[in-house]
Amino acid sequence: MRTFLQVLVNTAVANITTSFLWFALTFWAYLETRSVLATGIIGGAYMLFVAVFSIPFGTLVDRHRKHRAMVGSSLVSLAAFIVAGILYLLFPESDLIDLGQPWFWLFAGIILFGGVIENMRNIALSTTVTLLVPTERHANANGMVGAVQGIAFVVTSVFSGLAIGLLGMGWTIVIAIAFTAAALVHLVFLRIPETEPAHVEGHIAKVDIRGSIAAIAVVPGLFALIVFSTFNNLIGGVYMALMDPYGLTLFPVEIWGIVLGVTAIGFILGGIVIAARGLGRNPVRTILFAVIAMGVLGAAFTIRDWWWLYALGILLYMTLIPVVEAAEQTVIQKVVPFRRQGRVFGFAMAFESAAAPVTAFVIAPIAQFWVIPYMESDAGTSTWGWLLGEGQGRGIALVFVFAGLLMVVAALLAFTTRSYRRLSQYYAGETESVPAADVPDPADAPR
Repeated sequence: MRTFLQVLVNTAVANITTSFLWFALTFWAYLETRSVLATGIIGGAYMLFVAVFSIPFGTLVDRHRKHRAMVGSSLVSLAAFIVAGILYLLFPESDLIDLGQPWFWLFAGIILFGGVIENMRNIALSTTVTLLVPTERHANANGMVGAVQGIAFVVTSVFSGLAIGLLGMGWTIVIAIAFTAAALVHLVFLRIPETEPAHVEGHIAKVDIRGSIAAIAVVPGLFALIVFSTFNNLIGGVYMALMDPYGLTLFPVEIWGIVLGVTAIGFILGGIVIAARGLGRNPVRTILFAVIAMGVLGAAFTIRDWWWLYALGILLYMTLIPVVEAAEQTVIQKVVPFRRQGRVFGFAMAFESAAAPVTAFVIAPIAQFWVIPYMESDAGTSTWGWLLGEGQGRGIALVFVFAGLLMVVAALLAFTTRSYRRLSQYYAGETESVPAADVPDPADAPR
């Protein structure tokens, strides 16, 4: 457990750093361009990168020691941030922020790539829960992960806004490079008690989609859970694309970063509750109840142009995020054999992450060129004024209302499905997942 805590803290520092730079990039791009389209593309591109690389990441985590996978991901992230820093030095900031030039997209893409590579550590961290923590404590350990992620979000949100507002993008990159290097040095000297994964003769797929699907198909209802989480992320893409633009209409960037940091205490609270009390006897049911509550909050927290309503809604919404994530991780850690967990976590992350950029890429231009102008017109105000009132960001508020209601309907329908009942029964009857590293897995067979 002591080793797990060290891995958890080290991963938190690495995640703080990559998120710090990603948030800063989003703030910087919007403040310099005032383009919702640009922030939507940045957010969508990040999730698209996560979707593309998650299955290869999961395969790598299963085929190598977890420590080796973590070190490799940190090295690549550090290299990417250094390249971004060199680009910032080589080109004037006026060229880098010009959306019509390729340099902005190259600069942003390199930063996002460095952040995405860090997700390999998150997959490895999920498998170390199975490796290092007893089964009956999985939910509590996942709650600790959620609490640490909340702390990371608080730090990231506050300091990203302050860094861009007070120091600028250049020094922000320098800070990210320094902390990424520090986390890497600590990780190199950290030891995780694990055996070398067994290898087989012949060709082994680098992107093991077949092995991922085989592991998921064995568990009744598990694929349906991933599909539901994918749909939930499809709706979540709306908030990803539009939350920062809406917040920056209510607050200056320095204050908006602090607001995000304070409201991210919800992550910590949710994680602490799970760490202390667990997720109940049926984490699948917990997921659906949490999603219903998230939908209600998403539909309500911009219903008026009140800063305190938006901040309170974000706080409560973030309290529920670690509940959903910890519940899904707890189910997978119990019903999927340890040797295949990296591939299953990677497969789930790929599908779930792919949904958000689809929505972000679609909703950002729709909001920019249709919904926002419509709500600023007399027709939009007269039609929806009774619900949304007056003020800034009424177009974004209208999108949030419909997205939240759709999330509620989806969760209620999921309760009626056969997959929900089968997965709940399978989870209740399954014994612990044993990390038998010396037992060959048929999914590793040459093909």
